[in-house]
Amino acid sequence: MFVLSGYEYLLGFFLLCSLVPALALSASKLLRPSSFSPERRTTYESGMEPIGGAWIQFNIRYYMFALVFVVFDVETVFLYPWAVAFHHLGLLAFIEALIFIAILVIALVYAWRKGALEWS
Repeated sequence: MFVLSGYEYLLGFFLLCSLVPALALSASKLLRPSSFSPERRTTYESGMEPIGGAWIQFNIRYYMFALVFVVFDVETVFLYPWAVAFHHLGLLAFIEALIFIAILVIALVYAWRKGALEWS
């Protein structure tokens, strides 16, 4: 029936992956409350009354700190497969990993000097 045999499970997976969000959105639309009272439109902050406006400016340091965290978190995603297959890769892969880590250390020193790691 299929031209590419062996891909039936992949097709089933794609169908299931597209069906689950559609069912979840449909169920939430059917089960949600339909009243539009003024209380429903207020901001919810842990059960307390909201204080001030919602449009406040955050310091750029918070975003820089988060960006540096994400960069070094992605580093572990790249290094984990390398560490798992270290036996089979050889010396060239070890040197490439050292170059990758050196680039990340240079980036860390740069971020440190620029003050991106200061939380104050």
